[in-house]
Amino acid sequence: MAEQVASGAMETVGNTGGHGLDAQIGPQHGTHATHHGRPVSWVAVSIIVAGFIVGGIAMPIGPTWWLFWTGAGIVVVGGIFALSSHILDDWY
Repeated sequence: MAEQVASGAMETVGNTGGHGLDAQIGPQHGTHATHHGRPVSWVAVSIIVAGFIVGGIAMPIGPTWWLFWTGAGIVVVGGIFALSSHILDDWY
């Protein structure tokens, strides 16, 4: 128990001369928003997920192929929408 860091303290493990490679115990980058990304990106992801759900429902109820391909089409439309809205630029 003696090795534990006190509540609220941060301990630096190793010293690399201040080049940003120090491993720390505790918060390192401050606070972040709960969800990253723009709202338009979340809409695109929601469209893609909806397509997967539609296609997934089609399989155990038949399979109902027209519903499966409708879901696949929704996924493709969502993917095109995601790429056109530059969803890959949301990475921080």
